[in-house]
Amino acid sequence: MPTLLITGGAGFIGSALVREALHASAWRVVNIDKLTYSGNVASLAEVEDDPRYHFIQADIADAAAMRAAFEVFEPDAVMHLAAESHVDRSIDSPSPFIDTNIRGTFVLLEEARRYWKAHLAAGTPKGRDFRFHHISTDEVFGDLKDGDATFNEETPYAPSSPYSASKAASDHLVRAWQRTYGLPTLITNCSNNYGPRQFPEKLIPLTILNAIGGRELPVYGDGSQIRDWLHVEDHVRALLLVLARGKIGETYAIGGWNEMRNIDVVQQICLLLEEMQPSKPAGVSHYTDLIRFVTDRPGHDGRYAIDASKVARELGWRPRFDFEDGLRQTVRWYLDNQDWWRPILDGTYRCQRLGIKV
Repeated sequence: MPTLLITGGAGFIGSALVREALHASAWRVVNIDKLTYSGNVASLAEVEDDPRYHFIQADIADAAAMRAAFEVFEPDAVMHLAAESHVDRSIDSPSPFIDTNIRGTFVLLEEARRYWKAHLAAGTPKGRDFRFHHISTDEVFGDLKDGDATFNEETPYAPSSPYSASKAASDHLVRAWQRTYGLPTLITNCSNNYGPRQFPEKLIPLTILNAIGGRELPVYGDGSQIRDWLHVEDHVRALLLVLARGKIGETYAIGGWNEMRNIDVVQQICLLLEEMQPSKPAGVSHYTDLIRFVTDRPGHDGRYAIDASKVARELGWRPRFDFEDGLRQTVRWYLDNQDWWRPILDGTYRCQRLGIKV
């Protein structure tokens, strides 16, 4: 049974990838996650009893723990998603982003290189077929102005925040390990993901949960920032396709072909909630009444958009969700799954994963 090691598999995209790999393939999946504030094992409840699934709570910057994981489970491939990923948090406290996104990636690359070289020297199939797939973001490219061509695999890097700078650094490390040491690597850069089980600090779940709770809906600046929205289920299908059929040393840009202004996303969520949750908190006549424009984020990028034609042309991938249907599905999921998000809002999920009764 081939073994896939996924880092950050308790996060939003990582947990979707774990579920998809187990449901749609024959992989044995080993999930390594530190379980920081946004890692949530509840997102993996439907696979936790699968005999092909194994969970290790560990920091990717812990070289001894990473070496043990490679030696015990002997993976055929690594998909590296573990990262600190929230821009606002990187502005307030950049240190964890340097530690995890740069140092952690370095440690993982070194352990993967040691493991791969040993199998290569021994002439095993793992040495011949091993893959290290690094999952990154379109934020490494900076932002676009009106009329600019969309990001693609050749776009120069121009990160704007500590978060995107740390991800850019990790991308450069992966390319250097491929060019210098020959490590068989793949890189993907994705646009903004959305969908069920996203941590509530991000725009779409924050808007949904604040609205049904009667709280303000904060929108940075005038809300004119444009993002290319990619449903997480479309993203993880693309990731597994790149792992299986992508060309070593190549980069693939993955986007949803769904450019939307932030304010339009917020207003569209409000309209869906008027239809799907017409009973509102006391004092709220219309969900849009809760929208509040707040001081813009420092260095806020204006527009992201990805040209995903390479992965479509070479690997045959296309997104299945258009944004309207995907957003409707996402709003419905949050309305129907309060048992997933309420422990996050009240903080009890942290106690639960530590085995503390509340």
